[in-house]
Amino acid sequence: MTGLERSFKWRLSRANTAALLGLRSSLAAILATILVGLLPPLGFAQTSEPASCGNVRLADIGWTDVTATTGFASHLLRQQGYTPQVTVLSVPVTFAALRNRDIDVFLGNWMPSMQADRQPYIDDGSVQIVGANMPDARYTLAVPAYLHEQGLRDFADIARFAKPLRGKIHGIEPGNDGNRLILELIEGNRFGLGGFTLVESSEQGMLAQVERSVAAREPIVFLGWQPHPMNSRIEMRYLTGGDDSFGPNFGGATIYTLVRAGYLEECPNVARLLRNLKFTAAMENELMDGILNRKLDPEVAATEWLRANPQALPQFLEGVQRFGSATPGSANASTGETSAGAAGAAGAAASLDERLAAHKIPLGQSIAEAIGYAQLHGKPFFDLVSIGVGSAVDAVHAALRALPSWLIVLAAAALAWVLQRSWPLVAFVVLALLFIMNQGYSEAHAGFDADPAHLRLPDPDAGAVRSRCGAGPDLHGHLRPARAGSSHPPRHQQRTAPAARGR
Repeated sequence: MTGLERSFKWRLSRANTAALLGLRSSLAAILATILVGLLPPLGFAQTSEPASCGNVRLADIGWTDVTATTGFASHLLRQQGYTPQVTVLSVPVTFAALRNRDIDVFLGNWMPSMQADRQPYIDDGSVQIVGANMPDARYTLAVPAYLHEQGLRDFADIARFAKPLRGKIHGIEPGNDGNRLILELIEGNRFGLGGFTLVESSEQGMLAQVERSVAAREPIVFLGWQPHPMNSRIEMRYLTGGDDSFGPNFGGATIYTLVRAGYLEECPNVARLLRNLKFTAAMENELMDGILNRKLDPEVAATEWLRANPQALPQFLEGVQRFGSATPGSANASTGETSAGAAGAAGAAASLDERLAAHKIPLGQSIAEAIGYAQLHGKPFFDLVSIGVGSAVDAVHAALRALPSWLIVLAAAALAWVLQRSWPLVAFVVLALLFIMNQGYSEAHAGFDADPAHLRLPDPDAGAVRSRCGAGPDLHGHLRPARAGSSHPPRHQQRTAPAARGR
């Protein structure tokens, strides 16, 4: 073996040894990292929650008070290292989502107004009650102060003012429990309200109409509730006499926090925060004022409130740790912002987001007011549209009823051939229509042969709902035929004694 060969082999052996040593060092470093990650450092507390608790899914039913409390909770959760995800849902869908484990937390359970909505889920154990977060709520009919001074002070006085009120009572979104209570009064002709109609709208749309009426000093009866900035923006009075419907003490209510079954045990740190959430009417009024009047994002409104009320923060964060951190979560005394150095960049980004969202373009409110104006003043136009659509439906319905079914099948097959020149498509169309006939979907009891009057557009009179309920979709999307009674049993009949209600 030459000297050159010996030198080459020596260098190769040395390189292999170095590579082997490097590999051993890398494996040791990886193993050490894994062990450090698995074993929390001594002397520090760490949340025992699984990674799935990092995303907290909250339901917002679109009521400003619930939006405010949900935004406040979201802000605290975000500052403690969680990622809140807020979804706007209706009340029935919220309870179904809790049962299906699609939602974790709901802060807007108004009781006993939602007793009938909530009870089935409490009975089957799919929903758990965390506790009351606001005990001093109310919800009933209200009027401007000047109308109260004119003598409309009680439910029994409404009928005497039927003409100046134009026979209308203003509510909020369809399906709301307060609206159902008003419909029960109308359908039962309680207090002589049988000739009245309920004007359904959004919360913003109703308040916009109330403010227009107040500016013109026109009479109006509407749903009022506390907490809400309307109590300070509008000089208003709640009506007496509604104890049997809305409950005593002007529809006095308590608002509860709910979670899906098992959530309190799965995510105990979030559970501590939820139990700490206790709101007052004054606090919620301030939060809602920022959201409604200054167009602040709910979390920005929460930040401003905490900055103005730093003494309130410790009670919300008592016993709560920062998620995913080896140390208990600490917070800035004025805003609830974390003091950990690692959160600096995230805090700067959040601050930028808050500044950008601090002053929203009032697009939503403008659209709501425009829709409300169109509903109130566009009756002739909507009547014309309703007549046109109804006539078209009647004509198509009559034509289809007049033709024999075999001719409709042949016509559909011919049309398929003309459009696509495809025999397989023609065969599919023929077989599909024959299957429909076989299953009886074309018979007189099927949806296509329902009374065409039930399929027309709703009453365009400002969204009025007559005492006779018309056809419409139920909660499952099926067509519900018109009938004299409401699709929901009166809630006060589900309890042995009248109980307070609230929004």
